[in-house]
Amino acid sequence: MEKKGYKANYVAKWFLNYNRLIMSESDADLISNLKLQKLLYYAQGCFLACFDRPLFNEPIVAWEHGPVVESVYQEYKVNRANGIVFDEDFINEFDDEEESLLEEVYNTFAKYSAWGLRNMTHQETPWINTQQSGEISQNSIKKYFKEHYIA
Repeated sequence: MEKKGYKANYVAKWFLNYNRLIMSESDADLISNLKLQKLLYYAQGCFLACFDRPLFNEPIVAWEHGPVVESVYQEYKVNRANGIVFDEDFINEFDDEEESLLEEVYNTFAKYSAWGLRNMTHQETPWINTQQSGEISQNSIKKYFKEHYIA
């Protein structure tokens, strides 16, 4: 059975909800829109490399400050550089394998600041090789992540 793709905003809400749960147990900070964009990029890359399918189908574009999913950016831009307070009920539709990979992405990348993640993406060829405001191809993301993140 083919797995379904998710909306990028749903994936964003998973990260915000998971971070809220982590914050209740540690000193984690709220996630800003900039940081959320980078977590979405890294999650998409890991899904493409590990599962050979996208986590979500919305395009990731190369903006000045790194990869961005524009629909999610628009949803949270009112927060500007501030952390996003997430107080919605969240129903998890991810299966165990998907959620495990999302947790791994969070645990690997959320420890960095938004600007640290921004700087990391600026060193990676999917962003470097894409024209400003152009769509970063899923193929370039998958290839890069298979070579650099998924052993």
